[in-house]
Amino acid sequence: MKRTFIVLGAFIIMSCISMAQNDAEGCKDHPLFNRLTNFYIVSCSQNFNELQLRMSDSKTERKEGNLFGIDYAFNSDAGQKELSPFQVIKNYENAVIRNGGKMLYKNTNVQDADIEATFHLSTKEKDYWVKLANFGGTPNAVEHFFLYVLEMEPMKQEIQASEMMDALNKDGFIALYINFETGKSDIKPESQPIVDQIVEMLNQNPTLKISIYGHTDNVGSVKSNQILSENRAKSVMNALIAKGIVKSRLSFKGYGDTKPIADNNTDEGRAKNRRVEIVKI
Repeated sequence: MKRTFIVLGAFIIMSCISMAQNDAEGCKDHPLFNRLTNFYIVSCSQNFNELQLRMSDSKTERKEGNLFGIDYAFNSDAGQKELSPFQVIKNYENAVIRNGGKMLYKNTNVQDADIEATFHLSTKEKDYWVKLANFGGTPNAVEHFFLYVLEMEPMKQEIQASEMMDALNKDGFIALYINFETGKSDIKPESQPIVDQIVEMLNQNPTLKISIYGHTDNVGSVKSNQILSENRAKSVMNALIAKGIVKSRLSFKGYGDTKPIADNNTDEGRAKNRRVEIVKI
């Protein structure tokens, strides 16, 4: 098999690339990543499509969205040494992690299976699923590879304080989809309006006391999910306190992945399970 090398400066396009070969007409790098030096684009595509992603040696998932496909080839006339598949994948891994994402799967052993890697990261605007595959060359010299980037709209929620209160009066709780940094308890800026509406609801109902329950999907260990759910619930509580809500009106608890409300076998189901519930005390 043949391989290729890639260096990405995630989210920042440097465009300082020397190319002895011309890119295919109409093709360019995806805005998320820089290309590796001495690589050029053989072909590209962009359309609404589905992408099969490997999550483990025995599990794959299909996701759909706006799919970019780029075939990169190494310019052998440049007189530079080719990189190994491991180096190619490691460059993408470093860039993704640097921007709050994570690697879900990697295989660099050509003797074992096709070389492939899967990454996931989120920004304020979109969720990204990234796949490296179809490596060509030798085990130590990548000559070409495919980069797939699938863009999906993240789950968003717009809700007013009055709607929250109506739900609490009717059902005793409401599920809110507050977005956090991947694997962390930091509330993303786009979810600040939801926090502000909780504050407004509490200010409009000065005798109301609530408990904040954190829930996760089943990705990761039971212990790590439990800790993450507690930290996220506490993070919301602290955000309310920072806005002037007295602590005596608030409490928090984490349930990890023990109380799913949707199928954890699908991305959409896991997104629904990653929630924060506000419960009327």
